[in-house]
Amino acid sequence: MKFIPKLVVTDIDGVWTDGGMYYDEHGNEWKKFHTYDSAGVLLLKKLQIPLAICTGETTNAVKRRAEKLKVDYVFQGVSDKKKIIIELCEKLNISLSEVAYIGDDLNDKEMLESSGYSACPSSAPDYIKNAAMVILSKKGGEGVFREFVEGILGADEILEL
Repeated sequence: MKFIPKLVVTDIDGVWTDGGMYYDEHGNEWKKFHTYDSAGVLLLKKLQIPLAICTGETTNAVKRRAEKLKVDYVFQGVSDKKKIIIELCEKLNISLSEVAYIGDDLNDKEMLESSGYSACPSSAPDYIKNAAMVILSKKGGEGVFREFVEGILGADEILEL
């Protein structure tokens, strides 16, 4: 049976990025995002499936990327991701069983275990891989979010878009 989520939630560092934090001599922080992931966002928009970013970090880079891609919901500086996502589900009148979640680290484990569908990048630690339903082939920062979305939607739906 195919899983069609009513909400997709993604972590950022280690999923949309390689998890590295880059600083220049002036204290500026840099993140490298893969353009492949923007196609995942566009596919969700075409199917009118809302997307939420839920990350423990708070950076302008994430804010700017989310604004550029017109992400529906952005939560930064989150220590309890499950609490925030439950509140969003209540607002959308859906349950956690209707959420697809992708994450790669300790603060994602609870959501990986609670969502209706969950996945992690191949670069995630083993205990996170054990919590996820699916281990994707790509590493964080290599377009793994797009792989996640394409895996949910399936080739037939993507070709019809």
